[in-house]
Formats: sequence, structure tokens, C-alpha cells
Amino acid sequence: MEEKLIGKITHYFGKINVAIVELSRVLKVGDHIHIKGHSTDFEQDISSIQIEHEDVKKAKKGDAVGIKVDEKVREGDEVYLVV
Repeated sequence: MEEKLIGKITHYFGKINVAIVELSRVLKVGDHIHIKGHSTDFEQDISSIQIEHEDVKKAKKGDAVGIKVDEKVREGDEVYLVV
């Protein structure tokens, strides 16, 4: 399996388990991602993506998106697309 860097975590809302990701590539609902950082290292599938509180199926490079995460993440963690 190959991993491509697709973005960085810029914010994390702990109460609702949502991470804000600044994208450097396209991300779609159903994609499998790997989030890596100092003390973060897990994989998950994307179940939903939001831009400005609106559900979207796909986001492009340059978008700042909100995604539900399975575990705690931190600002600066890197997000990889697993292909």
C-alpha cells in the first residue's frame, strides 16, 4: 500500500471529535486515510466531509474541511491518503 500526503490538521474540536484539515489534494467520502503525528498514528475511513458546516462528497486542494475522527488528533498532524 502507498500513502500520499494530502493535508495537515489545523484544528481539533475534542467534544465532537472533528478535525479541520487543510487539503493539498482531493479527498472524497469513502477514502481511507492515515493520520500521523508526534503521538498520533491511526487509520480510518472518511464517513463525512463538511465545508462551512455543509456536507460534501468531495473536497479539493486548498479547501479547509471538517472530518469526523476516531481518535484524538493534534494541530500539525499529517493526513495521508492510503491507496
